[in-house]
Amino acid sequence: MAADASAAAGEEGTGSTRLAVLLAMAMFVLVVDTSLMNVSIAAVVDDLDTTVSGVQSAIALEALVSAAFILIGSKVADLIGRKRAFVLGLLGYATGALAMVLAQDLRAIIVFWAVIGGFGASLLLPSMQALIHSNFTGKAQTKAYATVGAASAVAAAVGPLLGGFLTTYLSWRVGFALEVVVIAVVLSSMKLVADAPYTGPRGVDVVGAALSAIGMGGVVVGILIWQEGGEAVGAFIAVGLVALGSLVWWLKRRKREGKPSLLDPDLFRLALFRLGITAQMLQNIALGGAMIALPIFLQMVLEYSAMETGLTLAPLSLTMFATALIAGKRAGRRRPASLIRLGAALLTIGMAALIPIVPRVESGWALVAPLMLAGAGFGLLVSQLNNYTLSPIDEERVSEAAGVNSAAGSFGLSFGLACSGAILLATLSIAFTQMADDSKVLPPAAKEQVAQALDDDAEVLSNTQLEEQLAGQPPAVREEIVRINTDARPLALQVALAVPVLAGLLAFLISLRMMRRPDPAASSADNQVAMA
Repeated sequence: MAADASAAAGEEGTGSTRLAVLLAMAMFVLVVDTSLMNVSIAAVVDDLDTTVSGVQSAIALEALVSAAFILIGSKVADLIGRKRAFVLGLLGYATGALAMVLAQDLRAIIVFWAVIGGFGASLLLPSMQALIHSNFTGKAQTKAYATVGAASAVAAAVGPLLGGFLTTYLSWRVGFALEVVVIAVVLSSMKLVADAPYTGPRGVDVVGAALSAIGMGGVVVGILIWQEGGEAVGAFIAVGLVALGSLVWWLKRRKREGKPSLLDPDLFRLALFRLGITAQMLQNIALGGAMIALPIFLQMVLEYSAMETGLTLAPLSLTMFATALIAGKRAGRRRPASLIRLGAALLTIGMAALIPIVPRVESGWALVAPLMLAGAGFGLLVSQLNNYTLSPIDEERVSEAAGVNSAAGSFGLSFGLACSGAILLATLSIAFTQMADDSKVLPPAAKEQVAQALDDDAEVLSNTQLEEQLAGQPPAVREEIVRINTDARPLALQVALAVPVLAGLLAFLISLRMMRRPDPAASSADNQVAMA
């Protein structure tokens, strides 16, 4: 009987529930931060006298910095200790949140929130996942990952509602002040966290670090430059792709020579890990694309307040939370791959259903059913992917594996934000210019002025904002430009929503490959599954 009890305890695993909650609180802050920013776009634009595209760029830049340096962050966590890296990451994030409370212009947000906060995330995400891996075992580890995934979903659920309420009735800055309070609570409880000793190579791969930052950074910076109407877009993206290709070659070379490298290229020989990080990236591309296009649609087309925007997005976020929570509690009853497949399918169907609705919708009620479908899909993916990806990784390599996993997610989020935003503005510019050229009301001088304005600074404007800018124009010209704006914006948003739809479809195809593989087994140095 004692042996049976011991076996049962081993199957259940070990780990503190309080520690799982502590790590979940840190994840909550990470996710709610961007949610607060998304629903407050219009308020931030008005308060700081900036543009939608400027705030959009800051949101994408924060995710970009995190993605570009997250592999370096995972190595730093190995060298200085994962617990210490976790604390430094929290402090970086607290600095960014405090800057949002005090910022008087967009530059402060870019420097402190996007850059310093992004650096904080690059330390926080991989060290958090590594700490879960080292502080929990067995089913307790699966539940800890699910708890942190549920916290991400809670933040996605609460963020729009909390941000909308605070922005509408108090100030968008209050939400970021609350983030600082939550971080202080987490830091005060760090004694619960046991650091795991790292026994792998301690050398620093400077070239690998530089190539990873240039590679991931170059691709997204190129898209951001395109979004802002800048030049040399192709050059930046090409540099990024070449750097990523060079990184692969460099890591393999360092492995052959037996020298320390940024990460072990043999990680990518694990089929489940490879499939997991790809699905992680695609899920976040879809999330990034949706969470930039939908708030812009609600605030600039329907002219919703931040509170109304948060309430309209609630079906997505609340369903995401509920689904992640239920899937986490029932972990082990169904194959992870089948849940991932279902999640990707629901995500794709929900996002695709929004596309024909956008030009016809007059109220957020029409979005409820598609958003709930997409939210259920996101919830299933959030609850399964981290554990699926990291379960087969041994203790020595878990930090760098977590870094790659987090890098895939952060890169996907920044790519989704930047790409969806850039496509939205490019489509708006092309459609607006074409409709203006075809207009029989606008005089040639007005057509030329519209074309020049869009060439210099394409921007999504509500009809109210546009009417204020056109106050000095003849009534017929004013009405025609407002009509064109009314027709062009839904088309631009439809094209932007194609980004999450395509990402969801690709994630579904990846899930079909997962179904042909065995399920992930518990972490063990002797259990490296599905070598390809």
